[in-house]
Amino acid sequence: MAFIKFNKSELVNIAYSLKREILCANKTGAYCNTSILTCNTRRYHGLLAVTLDRFGGDRYLLLSGVDESLVVKGKQFNLGIHCYGDIYEPRGHKYIVDFSADPVPQITYKVGEMMFRKSILLAQDHDQVLIKYELLSSPAPVKLVLKPFLAFRNTHSLTYQNSEANTRGNAIQGGMSFRMYANFPDLNLQISDSKAKFVNEPYWNNNITYSDEYRRGFDCREDLLVPGWFECSLKEGGSVVLSASLSQEETASLKRRFTSGVKAIGEISGYRDQLRRCADSLITDHNGRKKINAGLTWMYTGLLRETLVSLSGLALYGLDSPKMFEEILDNLIADQQERLFRRTTQVEAPLYMACTLQDYIDYGADEKAVWKKYGVIMRGIIESYLPGERAEIAMQPNGLLWAQKDGTALTWMNAYADGKPVTERAGYQVETNALWYNAICFVLEME
Repeated sequence: MAFIKFNKSELVNIAYSLKREILCANKTGAYCNTSILTCNTRRYHGLLAVTLDRFGGDRYLLLSGVDESLVVKGKQFNLGIHCYGDIYEPRGHKYIVDFSADPVPQITYKVGEMMFRKSILLAQDHDQVLIKYELLSSPAPVKLVLKPFLAFRNTHSLTYQNSEANTRGNAIQGGMSFRMYANFPDLNLQISDSKAKFVNEPYWNNNITYSDEYRRGFDCREDLLVPGWFECSLKEGGSVVLSASLSQEETASLKRRFTSGVKAIGEISGYRDQLRRCADSLITDHNGRKKINAGLTWMYTGLLRETLVSLSGLALYGLDSPKMFEEILDNLIADQQERLFRRTTQVEAPLYMACTLQDYIDYGADEKAVWKKYGVIMRGIIESYLPGERAEIAMQPNGLLWAQKDGTALTWMNAYADGKPVTERAGYQVETNALWYNAICFVLEME
């Protein structure tokens, strides 16, 4: 029995189903995130968003979605769903009868006498999403039409129809390669059916509305490029796999790769197993350097405060890996020298280092070994709060830390409105001084 499952009555209720999401992440920093209807409701939603070093390590959404249609005996049934203002079209969700996510998202459609299933797999070791389509039952052969929707933009932004976009692709083995703008990588769309064809008739699908962005008062409309569509034939019991990847794949191996990828994930055995999987999905290994993803899908990897707060729970108590704990911590220290020892607007963040090391010792690490390796870091952090070291915070004669920088939010309460901090919080911040006291006690105890 599937661990996560929704039935037809839940799925056809848009008010309910659009609030339930698919979220898959991998070790390269890529993700796949959409609603369980595969109707995108936020700008961050899409089937393949990747981390691009060439653009400063930000995430970029390449493949926003794929619309599927079934054509049987000359009649076309559209399974996709998009929002345009307050109208949903096409209303493909009316055909959905089942959703499960064990171990990968699977959506089952019933169209007349036809049963059709879509399964989505995000590859764990490289930037690729695989979508398997299966015709479970049908009284007649079916033509499957697949329309990709391309974005090629930062996940925080939106895109619109423009003359700079390259709307044409290049033919590759079993598919097409697209690069909408210079300096972007190629997005290779390939299909496992050697008899499939791609109809190269690009057009813009305009004014797609993201309902969650609208509700929050943000820009919410976007234009996406449909570069054409794949067509292939399916008979009852047949299947085909569509791949979207930064690398060109061997199309003959796509089905095997999908099967092996699902098998490697394995079935979910319970809530604890699911939590461990979620913990693992928050740890990236981009370019061989392990970091913690501060928040899927809108935040970045390797942030100081978020890493120190979550590291023990994820690496130690979640994944039981002291080696991973130290690797992530070492990478953080190497990357965050400025914030740890000289300047940061999250003035309390460096002090969490003491809590993180205390957690490590409580977990069972040898305290002498921990102090030998990280003692110099802790001493440096303490000294950085002495007068004259940091512009935004310093120890006062009474031993407490006073934080103040006009026009700047100096803690985790860092929201701004009209360019001004909502909560500036100048003064003796209670949590900062609690962390300061703990850090001093820890250093004195270990020295």
